[in-house]
Amino acid sequence: APEALEILKAKKQGKFIVLRADPSFQPPASEYRMVGGIGFVQKRNDALFDMSKLEKIPTVAKDLPEQAKLDLILASITIKYTQSNSVGYAKGGMMVGVGAGQQSRVDCVKLAARKVATWRLRFHPSVMALPFKEGVKRQDRVNARVRYIEGDMQEAELTEWSKHFTTTPVKLEDATKVEFLNSFSNVAVSSDAFFPFRDSIDACSRIGVKYVAQPGGSVADQEVISACDSYGMTMAFTDLRLFHH
Repeated sequence: APEALEILKAKKQGKFIVLRADPSFQPPASEYRMVGGIGFVQKRNDALFDMSKLEKIPTVAKDLPEQAKLDLILASITIKYTQSNSVGYAKGGMMVGVGAGQQSRVDCVKLAARKVATWRLRFHPSVMALPFKEGVKRQDRVNARVRYIEGDMQEAELTEWSKHFTTTPVKLEDATKVEFLNSFSNVAVSSDAFFPFRDSIDACSRIGVKYVAQPGGSVADQEVISACDSYGMTMAFTDLRLFHH
């Protein structure tokens, strides 16, 4: 849209690269990769992820509100174009955490969950009230908030970090963070391939996940379904893998 173009043109003093797409362009049906002189070809992933992919629900909980469906669709489209293995969390029409490129699926889940926790904790009153000095740049403020949330600074880093503030902030204790995160709920998560074990669901439960989308097809499907049932989650089997390599 022209309005979006004007906003992008103003980024980086007008040095932001803006490309205009050709709406009539049709990508080729096949994709190619060369690895060590060997060529691989496969059909391009042109599958559309819509609400029809969320109709197969094997869990006891069947409730899937409109917003949850939209969040699952958003998360699924996002991971379709993210390096596999990938898992994405969405909440309220926003992606709030993506874990990608890991060899272990549960590592993707945990990596993305850490990002979700950091995003959520940025809204903690103590984080929002950090006493920044005048003139601290926006990105420096973002970085300082993240490090305050993570809280694992060595003495040298802590000394430099403290220079951003009029007074040194009181440490955000782990118990405080856990209490705040416990109020987070109705998060949606999508996986680009099946969950092979229940450990991914256990990890999801700690970050407020209520809705799950995954292809299914694992020999451990029943184990994963039972895990979702134990947490009251609604899970849809999409029957669609979204690998991207």
